[in-house]
Amino acid sequence: MTSRPPALENGTDALPLIGRWLPDRNATVAFEPAAIAAAAANPRETIHIVRESGWGRLGIAIGGQTERDAVRDTLRKTESLPLVATLSPLYPEWLGDRSFCETHGVRFPYASGEMANGIASTRMVRAMAGADMLGFFGAAGLSYSQVAQAVGELAAIPKGRVWGVNIIHSPNDPSLEEQLADLLIRSRVPCVSASAFMKLTPAIVRCAAAGLRVDAQGNVLRARQVFAKISRAELATQFMSPPPAAMLRDLVSRGLITPLEADLAARLPVAEDITVEADSAGHTDNRPLTVILPAILELRSAIAERDPSYPRIRVGAAGGLGTPAAVAAAFALGADYVMTGSVNQAAVESGLSQEGKVLLSKADFADVAMAPSADMFELGVKVQVLKRGTMFAGRASRLYETFVRYEGLAAIPPDVRARLESEVFQKSLEQAWEETKEYWRQHGPSEVERAQREPKYLMALTFRQYLGLSCRWAIGGDSSRRPDYQIWCGPAMGAFNRWVAGSFLADLANRSVAQIALNLLEGAAVLVRAYQLRTHGVPVPPSAFHFVPRPLE
Repeated sequence: MTSRPPALENGTDALPLIGRWLPDRNATVAFEPAAIAAAAANPRETIHIVRESGWGRLGIAIGGQTERDAVRDTLRKTESLPLVATLSPLYPEWLGDRSFCETHGVRFPYASGEMANGIASTRMVRAMAGADMLGFFGAAGLSYSQVAQAVGELAAIPKGRVWGVNIIHSPNDPSLEEQLADLLIRSRVPCVSASAFMKLTPAIVRCAAAGLRVDAQGNVLRARQVFAKISRAELATQFMSPPPAAMLRDLVSRGLITPLEADLAARLPVAEDITVEADSAGHTDNRPLTVILPAILELRSAIAERDPSYPRIRVGAAGGLGTPAAVAAAFALGADYVMTGSVNQAAVESGLSQEGKVLLSKADFADVAMAPSADMFELGVKVQVLKRGTMFAGRASRLYETFVRYEGLAAIPPDVRARLESEVFQKSLEQAWEETKEYWRQHGPSEVERAQREPKYLMALTFRQYLGLSCRWAIGGDSSRRPDYQIWCGPAMGAFNRWVAGSFLADLANRSVAQIALNLLEGAAVLVRAYQLRTHGVPVPPSAFHFVPRPLE
C-alpha cells in the first residue's frame, strides 16, 4: 500500500473524471441521501455517478446521455455534470457464477436445501422448479419406499425444469445408501446432493460415474450432477478429486458402471458443485462462513492451478443465509451460488406441521441450542435445534448424560429413572424398550440381537427412539407432544424473522419458497448496488442497505 486514493487526500472532489453527463426529459438526478436511496433501489438501472456543479457533492443520475453522445449537442453542454463513473445494470441472476445457471438450466444461482424427513417436500421442489430454480427433496430419515414414491412424483416435473434429491451417508446401513443410489440412477434424477458424508463411498461415486458419455465434439457429459455438502477441507478435497481408482475398479467388477464410465470418471471431479455449509440448522460444525468458505475457495484455486484443463468446480455457500445482507456477503466472499435451509422450513410448501412453522416464525437468532442427534447419538454428535417453545434440547441432553454415566437401563438410579419416565418418555423405560424393539425387529433384527447382548447399546436404542420420534411429532403436529418437538433451526431463522417483520412475509401464508428466494436475491442485489455506490464516494444513507420484502415475480 504505497499510495492512497485521491479522495482520501483531497476529498471526493479529487476523484478523476471520465467525461460528462447530460440530462434528457426523463432523466433523474439525486444528491440528497433520501433521493439517492430511492434511486438506487432498482439495481437494474444504469447509474451514473456525477458531481454537482458548484457544491462538488457526489450524487447519482439515471437516464440522460454520457459524454460520447453529448459532445455533438453543444447547445446543452452547460446543463451537463462532471461524470465520475458509470455502473452497469445489476441483476439478481448475475450475483453468482454464470456457469451455475448455464450448467443446471436455472435462472438464479440459488438452491433450496434438502431438509430431512421430507421437510424439503415434493411440493417445495416442484415450486422451486416452477420458479426456474433448483430445489432438493429431503430424503434423509425416510424409508426406501417413501423416497421411491417421492421420486415418482418429482419425475412428472416438466422436462427442462431441474430438480434434485438428497442422498445421506448411512454408515450403519450401507445397503440403504446403495439402494438409494440405484433408485436415483434408474429414475434419471438430474441432481443429487450428498450430505453428511465422512468419506467417499461406492454409492456416491456410482452416482457421479454412471451414465458418463462423450459427445460428437469430444466433451464429457454427465447423466446427473452431484452436489457435495461439506464443512471440512479434507472432505472437500475428496469430492473435488477424481474417484479412487480402486473404487472405480470395484464398481466395474460388480457391473455397476462400465469400463468407459470408469475411464471418464477418472478424469473428472466427483462433484463439480461443492456446497460449503457453515452455521446451519441440524447437523453443523458451527463454523463461520467467513472462515470456511475462503478456505475451500483457496483449495479450489490450488486444484485449478495444478491443472488448468481440469473442469471448473463451483463452490457455493449454505448455512446462516436468512437475510439479503447474508446472501450478499456470501457472494462477496466468492460463492458461486447460495443454498438456503432453515428459512424454508416455515414456507407454505414445507413438510413441517403448521404448529412447527408458527414456532419458527417467533424465533429470534439466539433461540437455538445444540442437542444430541438421533443418528450419531453414541458418538456425542449434536444438531442445532429450536430452543424457544420446546423443551427438546434440554431433555435430549439429559438422555445423553444418562447414557454416558450408566451402563444400562437397569443401572439408572430410581430418581433419575422416574424423571425420564414422567417427563421425557411418558411411559416406563421397559415399555419404551419394547416399542423400540418392535421397530427394529421390522427394520433391522440384528440391532435387537446386539442390544440383548449389550445393555448399554439397548439403552442407546431406547433413547434414540425418543430422539427420532421427536422429529416425527413436529412434522406431524402432534399437539400432545408439543414440548418435545425437535425442530432443526439455526440463527438464520431469527435473522429472517427480524428482516420480514412488518412486511408481507411476516404472514406465514405468504411465505412461499419462491417468494423467500426472490426477495433474498432481490434484496442482495439492492445491497450490492448500495455498496458499489458507497465505494465510489456517494453518500449512501443507511436506509439504502435495508430491503423491505415485497411480492415479486
